[in-house]
Amino acid sequence: MHGCRRLWTALFCLFLSLFSLTSARAEEPIKIVYHVMDTDAQGMLAMGNIRNHLRADPSAKITLVALFKGINLLMEGTTDKNGNPYALAIEELAGKGVQFEICQNSMNFFKVNADQVLPQVKTVPSGVAEIARLQAREQYVYIKP
Repeated sequence: MHGCRRLWTALFCLFLSLFSLTSARAEEPIKIVYHVMDTDAQGMLAMGNIRNHLRADPSAKITLVALFKGINLLMEGTTDKNGNPYALAIEELAGKGVQFEICQNSMNFFKVNADQVLPQVKTVPSGVAEIARLQAREQYVYIKP
């Protein structure tokens, strides 16, 4: 009888431990990486997706990684097809905690200097390596608009 009570106590403690881990994980913000490879095709869509995402989940932790032709999105003077500067949207979203990262490999390929990049943007050595790192090591969800 005494051994049975210990077993039930151990099982109850295990249940409480698992329940508290699940509850703690459910309260953590969702982390998302948006992958932009082409400003013309994805720039406006990415900005709209991120705005909508934050409206639905203001606690989301969002990082946008731009590489290849997507780096134009994060450069001074780039506008959308309606002539609206992306810099305004990026400044607004950065103010809400969105992080913006640009691929150094792509910058080198297109001969882009650091002074051409918006001030809110962090340079990473490789955009694809950064996306892989965020997914594998930081448990980010991947979205390509």
